[in-house]
Amino acid sequence: MSILQRRIGADAVAAKGWLRAQRWLVLRRAVQASVLALFLAGPWFGVWIVKGNLTSSLTLGVLPLTDPYVLAQSLAAGYVPLRSAWIGAAIVLVFYVLVGGRAFCSWVCPVNPLTDAAAWLRTRLGIRGGAHVSRRTRYAVLALTFVVAAASGIVAWELVNPVSMLHRGLIFGIGAMWAILLAVVLFDLFVMRRGWCGHLCPMGAFYSLTAHFSVLRVVAARRERCNDCLDCFAVCPEPVVIRPALKGIGGAGPVIGAANCTNCGRCIDVCAPDVFEFGTRWSARASPRPQPRTAAPQE
Repeated sequence: MSILQRRIGADAVAAKGWLRAQRWLVLRRAVQASVLALFLAGPWFGVWIVKGNLTSSLTLGVLPLTDPYVLAQSLAAGYVPLRSAWIGAAIVLVFYVLVGGRAFCSWVCPVNPLTDAAAWLRTRLGIRGGAHVSRRTRYAVLALTFVVAAASGIVAWELVNPVSMLHRGLIFGIGAMWAILLAVVLFDLFVMRRGWCGHLCPMGAFYSLTAHFSVLRVVAARRERCNDCLDCFAVCPEPVVIRPALKGIGGAGPVIGAANCTNCGRCIDVCAPDVFEFGTRWSARASPRPQPRTAAPQE
C-alpha cells in the first residue's frame, strides 16, 4: 500500500498508542502556546511576567532576551545596540546552539502551527505539484534583508515579518496581520508544500547557521529496523535531512547532522518501529545500513 493510500502515522498509532505517536507534536504545541501566552499576559491581563515580544523582551524584570537576527540587522542599518541587547542576543544564541538552531522554527515560532496546518491540509486534499524554488533561496532572502537594512538605515524586514506582525497584531490590533498570515497559508497550501518555512523564510535561514554547532540532534539509533514506510519523510518539514542518517549514505552515522533539521520530533512520533530518538551530535555511530530499493520522495 502506498503512502498516499493510507493515513500517515497510522502504523505508529496502532503500535504505540495515540499519545506516544503524537507526544512531541503535543509538547511542541504546548510550548508554542505557552510562549505566546507569556507575551500576551501583560497587555491582555496586566500580568507582566514578560515584557516585549520575540524581537526583544525582559523576563521578570531581570532576564533580557534579544533576537540575534534582529540585532544583526540593526548593526547593518547602522545602529549601535544597547548592552542589554548584546547580552540578550548572546543568551539566545547559546540556547539555540545547545538545542538546535532551527528548534526556534518548530518549538517557538507562532507561525509554525499555521504552516503545519497548511501542509496537513494539502496532504489530506491530495494537492500535489506546484512551484519549485530551491531551499537555498531562503539564504538569498536572508542576505537581502541585510542589504535592505544597510541601504535604508532601518530594520526593514521587521515591518513585514509574519512573526513580528502576528505579535504586533495580537497586542496592538489586527491590522494587516491577517492578510499576511493568510497569504503564507495559501502559498503553502496551493503553490508550494512548506514553501514559506522551507524555502523562503530568512529567520529559518539565520537560525540554521547556528545549528551547525548544535548539541541536541535527532538520531536514527535503530535504523536497522526501518521498514521503508516513508512516513518520516512525509511528515518532516525538511525531508532531505533524513536520508543520509537513516540509510547510511556514504557510510554516514545515525546522527541527523544537517543544519536545517528543526528538531521537531515528528519522525520520532510517526515511526512505528521506533527508529528515531533524541540524542546528541556525539551519539554513537552505527554501522552503515545498505540502501533499500525504495527511494525517498523528492520535493
